[in-house]
Amino acid sequence: MLRVLGLLLGVAGAGTAQAQNTAAGQRAFAQCSACHTINAGGRNGVGPNLHGIVGRKAAAIEGFRYSAAMRDKAQQGWSWTADNLREYIRNPRAAVPGTSMAYAGMRNDEQLNNLIGYLEQESR
Repeated sequence: MLRVLGLLLGVAGAGTAQAQNTAAGQRAFAQCSACHTINAGGRNGVGPNLHGIVGRKAAAIEGFRYSAAMRDKAQQGWSWTADNLREYIRNPRAAVPGTSMAYAGMRNDEQLNNLIGYLEQESR
């Protein structure tokens, strides 16, 4: 229901609703910025740079030390689709058992969807 309403607002609002969601996603990214950057060509931190994450294969940043669990996901062909990002950000340890990511997860669906929208925007 909320997704349908969001689609209707996006059509009726000619991008206004999208901009607000992206702005909210950028604010949600503040939780991520302690460990990650998102700027093109940005440095890796405790976690890898997330610029271009949507559509990228797992464990693909050269020179970053990924956990064995994440490297295993990469060998299985896992990539960062919106659905995989949503699952991982919601509960990293359930999505990739053995991950070294210390983040407990984002349980608020609206915040999570806004964050995914922001990551998609920053992946272009």
